[in-house]
Amino acid sequence: MIYDTVIIGNGPAGLTAAIYAKRAGLVTLLVAESPVDGGQIATTYEVDNYPGMKGIGGMELGMKFRDHVNQLEVEVLEDRLVAIEEEGDLKRLRLLHSDPVETKTLVLALGANHRELGVPGEKELIGAGVSYCATCDGAFYRNKVAAVVGGGDVALEDALFLSRFATKVYLIHRRDAFRGAKVLVDQVLATENIEVIYDTVVTKVNGNIKVESLELRNKVTEETSTLVVNGVFMAVGTVPNTDVEGLPQQDEKGYILAGEDCVTKTPGIFAAGDLRTKQLRQVITAAADGANAITSVQRFLTNQ
Repeated sequence: MIYDTVIIGNGPAGLTAAIYAKRAGLVTLLVAESPVDGGQIATTYEVDNYPGMKGIGGMELGMKFRDHVNQLEVEVLEDRLVAIEEEGDLKRLRLLHSDPVETKTLVLALGANHRELGVPGEKELIGAGVSYCATCDGAFYRNKVAAVVGGGDVALEDALFLSRFATKVYLIHRRDAFRGAKVLVDQVLATENIEVIYDTVVTKVNGNIKVESLELRNKVTEETSTLVVNGVFMAVGTVPNTDVEGLPQQDEKGYILAGEDCVTKTPGIFAAGDLRTKQLRQVITAAADGANAITSVQRFLTNQ
């Protein structure tokens, strides 16, 4: 079978694209790369900024997206894209476990993953006190001391979430002001058991079997110190999931070059969601990308 479009990824961008593609009457295949629907929102305790869904859990929202896809009877294949090959006017997709798939167009909605801090001790203690998901591991820090590293919305949200369990939460930020939403900043500063450490970076994670402390350096004074904690949560941004051969042109950080129409430098390939170059990476912008990508797919198919 030759598909009109194949969508790679089952986060908000991919699932929305599948909904719009099916409604447009396109012969569609959704390749679900993750066993959990919703992408990064699945690890979010509470979504507060998606219209009409205030307070919904991230996992629940992801399931609602998938339920909508299932109701439209979109064909779904659970597998992982390995490589993209050009076959004349078609795209030939090599998958990890399944036979190759041919399609007229391709929507890449591979998303992004948490960025590592890159300091000594971090890799060695992943799962033993080093975490990248507060909602996944926060409950383990009931009546303990935790640290969060970062200054954006995710770091602020993680600190607030952990404050429900931990006796003390240190929020370590390399600058003297946060870049996250003001409402989150205000909540953090008003929470008694959260202490903000400004102008500071983590230089090492200490511990033999599990995290015991962090080595810190103040960027202004150059003073060093040791902070005793039971665990540390890294919230220092994301890196795009681009471990695929034959991807369209990317920027210096690895994000696929594409505008609001999701059109890439490779004809017939479109990039949606956190994978592409964009100003804001949120659930609502990912969902919008899914819709825009299919609009561009339809235009491409019509012109062809």
